[in-house]
Amino acid sequence: MTDPNVPPPERPEVVHHTTINNPPPRRGGGGFLGFLIGGLVVAVVVIGVVLWSQGGGIEAPKGTEVDVNIDLPRPELPDAPRMPDLPNPPPVEPPSVPNPEPAPAPVG
Repeated sequence: MTDPNVPPPERPEVVHHTTINNPPPRRGGGGFLGFLIGGLVVAVVVIGVVLWSQGGGIEAPKGTEVDVNIDLPRPELPDAPRMPDLPNPPPVEPPSVPNPEPAPAPVG
């Protein structure tokens, strides 16, 4: 045991602490994401080249006026017999709906 009457040892005014953090190495995930983003960039570049190179070689028409005349021969139809008039339908009474039992409760 130490003597309680002895003063504690002197401490330095500045205490230096050094902390070293070594995180675990990362694994996977970066390769596929880079491949995906690279593919999207290539696709956008290809679409841009096609659009800015006059639409991929397709020329726009000079005008929009179109004249379409089709002359078809009209065949002569023979005189067809006329359809007879249909008879009047028989009278039918509407179906009856029974009253509900018990009577519905009044509203209000």
